[in-house]
Amino acid sequence: MPFHRSEDPDGDSKERPLAVNPFYGEADPVGGMTEAPPKHRLAEGPLPPMTAYQVVHDELMLDGNARLNLATFVTTWMEPQADVLMAECRDKNMIDKDEYPRTATLERRCVAMLADLWHAPDPTAAVGCSTTGSSEACMLAGMALKRRWMKKNGDRYPSPDARPNLVMGVNVQVCWDKFCNFWEVEARQVPMEGDRFHLDPEAAAALCDENTIGVVAVLGSTFDGSYEPVAELCAALDALQERTGLDIPVHVDGASGGMIAPFIDEDLEWDFRLPRVASINTSGHKYGLVYPGVGWALWRDADALPEELVFRVNYLGGDMPTFALNFSRPGAQVAAQYYTFLRLGRGGYRAVQQASRDVARGLAERVEALGDFRLITRGDQLPVFTFTTRDDVKAYDVFDVSRRLRERGWLVPAYTFPAHREDLAVLRVVCRNGFSADLADLFIADLRRLLPELRSQPHPFTRDREAATGFHH
Repeated sequence: MPFHRSEDPDGDSKERPLAVNPFYGEADPVGGMTEAPPKHRLAEGPLPPMTAYQVVHDELMLDGNARLNLATFVTTWMEPQADVLMAECRDKNMIDKDEYPRTATLERRCVAMLADLWHAPDPTAAVGCSTTGSSEACMLAGMALKRRWMKKNGDRYPSPDARPNLVMGVNVQVCWDKFCNFWEVEARQVPMEGDRFHLDPEAAAALCDENTIGVVAVLGSTFDGSYEPVAELCAALDALQERTGLDIPVHVDGASGGMIAPFIDEDLEWDFRLPRVASINTSGHKYGLVYPGVGWALWRDADALPEELVFRVNYLGGDMPTFALNFSRPGAQVAAQYYTFLRLGRGGYRAVQQASRDVARGLAERVEALGDFRLITRGDQLPVFTFTTRDDVKAYDVFDVSRRLRERGWLVPAYTFPAHREDLAVLRVVCRNGFSADLADLFIADLRRLLPELRSQPHPFTRDREAATGFHH
């Protein structure tokens, strides 16, 4: 979560209490006004519940509309029945498996379903857990990779000559940079080159040595929505092992693609069908179709997850194995994930994900047909596409487009790519369940409506690209 400093964000030298509408007082219309709460310290006394609700509700009205947020991969719509189920489970502590055994059972069923979906050699032997999101799941997978490497290299680690490293593309989600920083692992990143915007298998293998704990492959890059070639990566590492004896495991960060490929790219080999894939993570709250936050981490078998990383606690009652960075968290999202698995099945997921891809591909073609833009990706892997302005467009840039779309309520991120393609700035559109063909029509109509004004600009108005818009994962 963001790190906030305890200072007045409005820059007021003297704090002004929040203003409260007279009608917020349930019984006394002016009662609330005499008890207006401060903003940055606790009030001396309580407020009526309706007053507190309305104050918070009104401030949150200034947030963007989640359904129009084309920056986020996170689920922004679920059925009313899921809302009710989550409300019924929000007071259950997921970690307290002895008191809430049925919630724990639903978690185990979800792990088994994912193990079967991802072709684990023996789904009953695969191990896994729920997490607060795929970022935590990545941390757990990275910890397991490091611990396995440490056990194999116990005769020379720790030492100055045995610093563990992790190989990945420069396009990985920021959680992998955090992992390497927090767990003192050297990050070896394959840069982008030309029209290749993700990891190259041979380049990744060339970065591996006796200190490599693993290689991360991303099934669905957040930068452009493309799949990384997991099978080709495993083949390159197989060849490396034949030449050098180095046995390097692969972790697949399937935060988004792990819930897309099994349903609409069934012939694509990226999962446990490849013997070198040791672990996989996904976000239940992305294309798993559940509200945030829930993620999943799975290992192909018990040998891939060192037993000493699993803690067993009994102070809540019973003997409960746990492997997580977080401890207490609500069971609502796990219940919602099981509900969605039960509700949709393979056929339902296939229909939903195919519809999202169809919307993405159709919208990408319509953006290209406007004539001002060049597509980088077309939404034919993740339901995500990126585009930039054509070389002959001089009056405006992608940051101008992002800013003007925001005026219409659309949140579309503009950002530059990392090394070695910092010269490329793009817009990205993420199509999720709930972003319908009708909404796509409205989006393209608004974009078309903006073009005459953008074309009439004397020059692009963005001076600071870094501050123009955030890059949202």
